[in-house]
Amino acid sequence: MPITKGFRALVDEAMAQVKTYSVSEAQAKLTDPQVQIVDIRDVRELEREGTVPGALLAPRGMLEFWVDPASPYFKPVFGDEGKEFILFCGAGWRSALATKTLQDMGMTNVAHIDGGFAEWRKQGAPMETLEAHKQAHAARQPSKG
Repeated sequence: MPITKGFRALVDEAMAQVKTYSVSEAQAKLTDPQVQIVDIRDVRELEREGTVPGALLAPRGMLEFWVDPASPYFKPVFGDEGKEFILFCGAGWRSALATKTLQDMGMTNVAHIDGGFAEWRKQGAPMETLEAHKQAHAARQPSKG
């Protein structure tokens, strides 16, 4: 069966309908407590390339389930309507599609980073290894007991 609308058309349509930040605009928001950067890349990319400090790691394949309060996989962080969620992927294609999908689900507090992690890295924005990210995340969690 022939493809009647290719990925490029889907990405272009999404880009026309979502809020897009440049790397420098997103980087300026890193310390804003009302902003959550969301890395939607898969674990192989994270292991190979690292991520953005403080990013929430939310694999693209689970995003809709993590966002929906009716889902058994819901993550409460996504229920904070006071936060802006800024998604990124490798090149900005998946994050554009994901941002559009979250908008279609009713989220208005969502955007993505133009050029994704490739552009982030190219511009010398802050990065950390996956291992450093896990250690920093563990340090931010309240102790149990």
